[in-house]
Amino acid sequence: MLWAQRTLKDAISCTGIGLHSGHKVHLKIKPALPNSGIVFVRTDLPKRPQIKAHIQNVISSNLATTLGQNGVSIGTVEHLLAALGGLGVDNALVEVNGPELPIMDGSAAPFLFLLKSVGLKAQFEPKKVVTIEKSLRIKEDDRWIYLTPASTLSITSTIAFNHPLLQKQSYAFNFSTKSFEKEIGRARTFGFLKDVEQLWANGLALGGSLDNAVVIDDFRVINEEGLRYKDEFVRHKILDLIGDLMLLGYPLVAKIKAYKAGHALNHKLMEKLWAQKKYWKIVTLEP
Repeated sequence: MLWAQRTLKDAISCTGIGLHSGHKVHLKIKPALPNSGIVFVRTDLPKRPQIKAHIQNVISSNLATTLGQNGVSIGTVEHLLAALGGLGVDNALVEVNGPELPIMDGSAAPFLFLLKSVGLKAQFEPKKVVTIEKSLRIKEDDRWIYLTPASTLSITSTIAFNHPLLQKQSYAFNFSTKSFEKEIGRARTFGFLKDVEQLWANGLALGGSLDNAVVIDDFRVINEEGLRYKDEFVRHKILDLIGDLMLLGYPLVAKIKAYKAGHALNHKLMEKLWAQKKYWKIVTLEP
């Protein structure tokens, strides 16, 4: 029933390392009621405060997506959100006993495995989606994202870095659950060795390693196993964008073109979109 909202059949748990803290994090994903969306719960704090996954709750775009409400935050949410969006999950309660989600292997694949292991169920409540009524473009220096109306979600992303491996890389993706799992879900986060070393020196990315990121020196990938896709870098940018798009609260149906986009630009796009209702409308799907 593609028209119906979806949640998990049962709760599923995992333990991993927080990317920035380097501390062990326990995560539990639980079913949630229809129309509740994706909600994070800080189980390590008094009264178990909740933070809804929504663009209005983004408090930082630095290195990852961080959400916050009433002085409580939860970070590195984008890979789990991408997995939930990739499988069409509308409602889930995500319990975490720390300030960030586990980084796992740096992709959405471990979360996809967990969600598919426990299974999903239809909720007999119609799914709502955001459709684009008017084209929208956001630009910052030489970076931009362009949204146009469409009947399905498609993303064409291009990245460009001053590096021999990454001078220019593009990928065109047409969304479906199957294509997300096959083409996008396994793409890992990446970084340059000189930047990683500087982050460590500043007390950041303490949980980062070759087990959860693709690391590049001046000339090559230093991970012994190499890349999962020849264009894994740009595919991961699409993964991040899909995760950030979940912060609209509903699946987005649009044609998206992005050039050198990252979390900060993704969030600015959605802030502008959410603030200006003339660009979009919420559509309730019918059986």
